[in-house]
Amino acid sequence: MTGTVTITGYASLWGQADLNGDVTARGAFAQSLKRTGAAAVRMLHQHESRAPVGVWDEMAEDERGLFVRGRILDWSPEARMAQVLARAGAMDGLSIGFRAIKARRDGRLRVLSAVDLWEVSLVTFPMLPGARFRVP
Repeated sequence: MTGTVTITGYASLWGQADLNGDVTARGAFAQSLKRTGAAAVRMLHQHESRAPVGVWDEMAEDERGLFVRGRILDWSPEARMAQVLARAGAMDGLSIGFRAIKARRDGRLRVLSAVDLWEVSLVTFPMLPGARFRVP
């Protein structure tokens, strides 16, 4: 298999609690993205830092959440596996890796209002069930 697989989706959704009780507030990624841009955010497979599988071309906060568009490349066995899984629909989850900059407690929830975004991984089981990508 050669080439790239383009994907689009939402890495985070405003106001929705993930399975760990984290909720991102609108604007949580703004400063991080302004400082680094999408190109500095790594695309990993299953949060494995040794396995970058592609690049993020666009990340933008919109009315729904953090929209992402990127390309899974074919430069490694892990990347080629991610391409096959994405094309087959066997993997369509997204999960963010970050450091909380500003957060508050709301009962059992942690509401994140500012985060330093490090990576967005392609995952089998996303912590936020609605964080999904598709192959257009």
